[in-house]
Amino acid sequence: MSCKIQAKDVTVSAPSDKNVKIFRDHGCHTTHSNADVLTACKVVILAVKPHIISTVLQEISSLVTCEHVFISLAAGVTLQTLESCLPAGSKVLRMSPNLPCVVQEGAVVVCRGRRAGDQEVAMVKSLFSGCGLCEEVPESYIDIHTGLSGSGVAYVYMFAEALADGAVKMGMPSELSNRIAAQTLLGAAKMLLKTGDHPAKLRSDVCTPGGTTICALHELEKGGLRATVMNAVETATEKARSIGKKTAQ
Repeated sequence: MSCKIQAKDVTVSAPSDKNVKIFRDHGCHTTHSNADVLTACKVVILAVKPHIISTVLQEISSLVTCEHVFISLAAGVTLQTLESCLPAGSKVLRMSPNLPCVVQEGAVVVCRGRRAGDQEVAMVKSLFSGCGLCEEVPESYIDIHTGLSGSGVAYVYMFAEALADGAVKMGMPSELSNRIAAQTLLGAAKMLLKTGDHPAKLRSDVCTPGGTTICALHELEKGGLRATVMNAVETATEKARSIGKKTAQ
């Protein structure tokens, strides 16, 4: 069950009016003072660039109480780094969302720091389950999630584009082929989630001996689709890990 927060109960801080305008337009309180956020809120979401997060945390450190809970979205910044910039005993969690959260179909993972307990994890999952799937994972999975789902959205868009272009090549109008490609991906994803079946099983269900699908899959195999996608996930994961190492230095 998701926890619904009213805009009037949210305080947003950013250096410029440009960055806070969209939040103000939605009815949130806005400020240019991070201290104001600590005073007004017990749950603090750190949505800042990785290279400045230590500066932000040091700025607010003296205002932190045992009631505050920090949720970091800063890519590559480890729990250890976050906790080292805050008073001992601070409750810290890391979270990694992806783009489809904007349409409430995202994939979000969260991991807890040393002082964050079941209550804090449940609170975060309640807050963000409205964005889509929200799962607790070990911190070592965060970078893998980036390669799988954060960057993975772009892989899917590229595949959708290719599907639609194939239909255009065969004579279908572009607007129609794009809609059908999107619905095809949506339907396939829902079947995966609702049946719980392995993708290989569902793929096999579509194939008939000597049929159109098995012939098409043969072409995908010749093109190295699976190996290429696996390599893409690996490359994005390693890039995310390298960002984390640079931030920790």
